[in-house]
Amino acid sequence: MSALQEYLRFTVTLVAVLDPFLAVPIFLSLTAAADAAGRRRLVNAVTLTVFLVLAGAAIFGEPLLKLIGASLPGFQVGGGLVLLLMALAMLNAEAGKVRQNPEEEAELESKGQGQGDLTGVVPLAIPLLAGPGAIGTTIIAAQAGGAMHVAALIGCVLLVSALLWTVLRVAGPIGRRMGTTGLNIATRLLGLLLAAIAIEMMASGLKALLPGLA
Repeated sequence: MSALQEYLRFTVTLVAVLDPFLAVPIFLSLTAAADAAGRRRLVNAVTLTVFLVLAGAAIFGEPLLKLIGASLPGFQVGGGLVLLLMALAMLNAEAGKVRQNPEEEAELESKGQGQGDLTGVVPLAIPLLAGPGAIGTTIIAAQAGGAMHVAALIGCVLLVSALLWTVLRVAGPIGRRMGTTGLNIATRLLGLLLAAIAIEMMASGLKALLPGLA
């Protein structure tokens, strides 16, 4: 696989993991009582947070794995399992407990009922968007090369963050045009793609851990 294909694959995987369409109805609910300036501030804060978290995962992921003594194949199996759980939830058009547990959902709903208090970066940006799946995917991708490779991955993260920013900025029109059914269909399609990627990631890790399976 060429370098360009690898970066394209990483970008597509990250889009599927973040699933901006899943965030649209949550964002609209959170900002229902907010003015345009408040929504714009939250979009900027959420997007910047997602970018910084994933860029940090690309830079510090390898030292972290070495620090805890985890092997890349083992992390691939574990990360693939996390992605598969997320994909199964997405196929049901749900966020799933990997992204957001009931307590975090209740916290997000309570913030959405505030009088313009848009402090929903947590848990909207973390862990709903930049959660274990996105962080794990970035750490695994960063193991393949040196500084230039990490810089290229950060460029991919920037591109995906720009897409996320665009979707959230026009969340109102998207929500009205696509409706609940349309957003759910988009999430299910991304979930199907993510399931295939997750299984391939797990298979790659298992082959390295158990050479006899190859």
